Amino acid sequence: MRSSNNLIGLVNFLTFLLSIPILGGGIWLSNRANSTDCMRFLQWPLIVIGISIMVISLAGFAGACYGNKFLMWLYLFAMFFVIAALIGFIIFAYAVTDKGSGRFVMNRRYLDYYLGDYSGWLKDRVTDDGFWGQIGSCVRDSGVCKKIRRHLNGVPETPQMFYYRKLTPVESGCCKPPTDCGYTYVNETVWIPGGEMVGPNPDCMLWNNDQRLLCYHCSSCKAGVLGSLKQSWRKVSVINIVVLIILVIFYVIAYAAYRNVKRIDNDEPAGEARMTKSHPSHFQI
Repeated sequence: MRSSNNLIGLVNFLTFLLSIPILGGGIWLSNRANSTDCMRFLQWPLIVIGISIMVISLAGFAGACYGNKFLMWLYLFAMFFVIAALIGFIIFAYAVTDKGSGRFVMNRRYLDYYLGDYSGWLKDRVTDDGFWGQIGSCVRDSGVCKKIRRHLNGVPETPQMFYYRKLTPVESGCCKPPTDCGYTYVNETVWIPGGEMVGPNPDCMLWNNDQRLLCYHCSSCKAGVLGSLKQSWRKVSVINIVVLIILVIFYVIAYAAYRNVKRIDNDEPAGEARMTKSHPSHFQI
């Protein structure tokens, strides 16, 4: 029985450690929500799941140390629902970020983002007038467009240098006009109509060199936020999938050890060898 309790205690300790990357992922998303992604939603389920795993693991660890079968049972019971919640979270994160990505642009390293490439619940939430008012203000106040400015000896970088920069989705969608508008580069956040006719994209008319406006009201900015959310949520989901697999393995081990503890307490036979010892056969020599 002692070996089984030790095994359960070890599994609970390792499970406690597994909660750290989940909680860390939630905190990372929370920081992104306050700076770049500006979507304060997905981090809270992750943080709650991470804290729940921590608390449940501590309860199971205490149960294993003190031989409290109720706490060990509570660990298995509660962890089952936490694992189910984590599976649901992963499925949800992949489902709402399934469609949409940036488009390649000729002679550009960065991608352009179009709202029409996205669909589903996440798009509806981001583009909702009430939500976008908050998200757009968050993007502007984060200073993301100010941060993309670069100067060489006091002079803005050349167009070719800018064209071959790798911009984030928000930088590409909110801080410059769409490439198909045909604007001419002056610096990273100042563009003027070029010799070519402005394209049919409605965002072409929304672009404004006022640093307080830029393209924050453009559909491309909303698409950039969606692209940034997709990248963030997918990164966290990959970590969660790895943690989930390990968590399920630990859960199976803990369940088997708990069954063994119950068997010993109930004085149930372990197998044929125990049966033979309890009821020896009589052979006549």
